[in-house]
Amino acid sequence: MSHTDPTPRAARAARRALPRLAAWIVAVGLLLGAGGAAAQIPLPVTVTAAGNHAEATVRLPFLPGWPGPVLAELSLDFDDASGLSPAALGVSARTVSLYDPNLIARLPDTDLTTVPGSLPLLVTVQPPLSGGLKFKGSGRAEIHTHWLPYAAGTRLRLFKAPLGGAFYDVTDEIAAGSVRARGTYGGFSQFLILADARPTPVVIASKLQRLRDRVDLLPASEQAGFDALLDDVETALAVPDYTAALAAADAVRARAVARGGTFIDNEWRAARTHRNDAGELVAGAATLRFSLAYLRDYGP
Repeated sequence: MSHTDPTPRAARAARRALPRLAAWIVAVGLLLGAGGAAAQIPLPVTVTAAGNHAEATVRLPFLPGWPGPVLAELSLDFDDASGLSPAALGVSARTVSLYDPNLIARLPDTDLTTVPGSLPLLVTVQPPLSGGLKFKGSGRAEIHTHWLPYAAGTRLRLFKAPLGGAFYDVTDEIAAGSVRARGTYGGFSQFLILADARPTPVVIASKLQRLRDRVDLLPASEQAGFDALLDDVETALAVPDYTAALAAADAVRARAVARGGTFIDNEWRAARTHRNDAGELVAGAATLRFSLAYLRDYGP
């Protein structure tokens, strides 16, 4: 005796999809429940790399053979890279707890810089020492996600930290689509998108100090020129003259590019044998410019 299934084809397809849908709901629950004290969930990451460009796609965990929803896409663009490959980058990602005291202690302000509850995502780029990756100058990172809403004047920012170290703002652009958080870098390793409610003058002061600290590492003959430009930024801000302040920040970046490779180190190597002072100065000037323009356009 033969039996046929009278269920319409569309209904049968929906029924087959239910386990996958249930798994997705569970995965979303895991992500949004990452505020729990112990919630640190490794996430699947797919990496491609060629030439001076690399991309990493971070997804929610899902069923074998069925890719989960995309949480974020990381793009890395280099000025002049060699040895770039997926393995040489060492990219990984995980959720973080919103209440993890170890993470909170790494933020610049425990009350005013917070992890967005809809995207508690930490991306690590930690090239292995023997991977052979190196690059000259600076690079640009972008984290693109549809899990955060974009609005003009948003306080979302891209933060970066060494492994286990303090996070600092490296944002040089926040763009729509839904959110594209961009920053310039002279090295790696961990990235977070944070909501930063600190007053913008406080943020600018911290970025200026970070630049001055980097200048202090340069040969003595190179310090005065950069310090004078940073003085120009502060003098212009006191007026305030945003046009002059932005021009001085741009001059810091231009000087770092011009002096890099001849008078100051401008190369990063996975072996950690070089200190990319020029790249870090370029990155610092780029994020300083972002905050100066934000203060001009949106106030403190």
